[in-house]
Amino acid sequence: MIILSLSSFPDFNIYSTPLLILVFQGLVFVGLLFNRYFKNRNIADLFLALILLLICYEQICYTVGFMGWYNVFKNTKINYFLIPMGMTIAPLIYFYIKSITTSNFKFRKKDWWHFLPIFLFISFKFFIYCYDSLQPNFSEIQNGVLRLSVDEAVVSPIYNFVSFAQMLLYLAFTFQLFYNYRKRITAYFSNTYKLELNWILSFLIVFTALFLYDSSQSVIGLLITDLNYKQRWWLNIFMALIVLFVGMKGYFTDTSKLNKISFKFSPNPEIIPQISEEKKTVSNEEVEKVANYMELKKPYLNPDLNLSDLAELLEMNRAQLSQVINAGFNKNFNDFINEFRVNVFIEKLKIGEHKQLSLLGIAYDCGFNSKATFNRVFKKITKTSPSQYLDTMST
Repeated sequence: MIILSLSSFPDFNIYSTPLLILVFQGLVFVGLLFNRYFKNRNIADLFLALILLLICYEQICYTVGFMGWYNVFKNTKINYFLIPMGMTIAPLIYFYIKSITTSNFKFRKKDWWHFLPIFLFISFKFFIYCYDSLQPNFSEIQNGVLRLSVDEAVVSPIYNFVSFAQMLLYLAFTFQLFYNYRKRITAYFSNTYKLELNWILSFLIVFTALFLYDSSQSVIGLLITDLNYKQRWWLNIFMALIVLFVGMKGYFTDTSKLNKISFKFSPNPEIIPQISEEKKTVSNEEVEKVANYMELKKPYLNPDLNLSDLAELLEMNRAQLSQVINAGFNKNFNDFINEFRVNVFIEKLKIGEHKQLSLLGIAYDCGFNSKATFNRVFKKITKTSPSQYLDTMST
């Protein structure tokens, strides 16, 4: 509970004003995300809007405290409704990332079980409020008997510990989900830059940093010294800034790229360097068929080429083609296609096309669709940058 030495509410001071401005801006993005969800029905917008809304709810509780609410309205019953939202935010973060990285994602009935702990806690808070409100002189005090003897003394410490463990677990699962997605797209798409979702990685990093900061502050307050409201203000201002950052990036970044793409098969995203049982099931005819088609038809020049497109061109199914590429060429789909592109790029350098076009222009002609992907792939294959490679050709 925050108690300020103020005589009136609201008090706009150096602590309350920045929080008030940032929380208001955060709520603007909550409204924008909700509005877009109801228009387009992209469930990722709903999850992000709920994440930001719950954080803003916690921020509002602190903001009105810094504005003097708890000093002026000493008998307010707001303590019964100050509910830490970690248990809700943790699964929402997981489902937000899952809704973006899973094609045709659907929220199932059984997914509601992830939110059972917070529903139970809210029910408990409602119960103790109802009980305490029936006790004598409840209107004259701030906290009733169950609020002090059960909630504050027993349940809240347990809740905080469980919430910490839950957030840690969900963040681990979410990072695993994201990196598995990164592996899967290399097995399906030839150009992955626009699908790598670097913004999502930033999203996870800032929330992890916020979680670690909050956890360290709790440990300090519990084991070393009690932190006063001004010292805890920094966590709240960082949280408010993160809400603004996440709101802006989440709203202005297209995260619906996979909504209408289906790649629900299980290609092996790892390159298998040894001869395996899988390789024995791939015939030489299949390998030659793929190699000849690549040489003659040059489908890799299409920057939007994916595994499904190539499988259709070769009159094969996706799983079969993925197996041929993985086992027959010891590459995943992304490396397989981009190696052809790099080889064509090198051939164009040899015939002097760089005298008429920029290196990036040549790369686009070879099937790349971004400078970042081209530079990364070229260096991975040749162990040098495109400009350095060109210099070695000139010497």
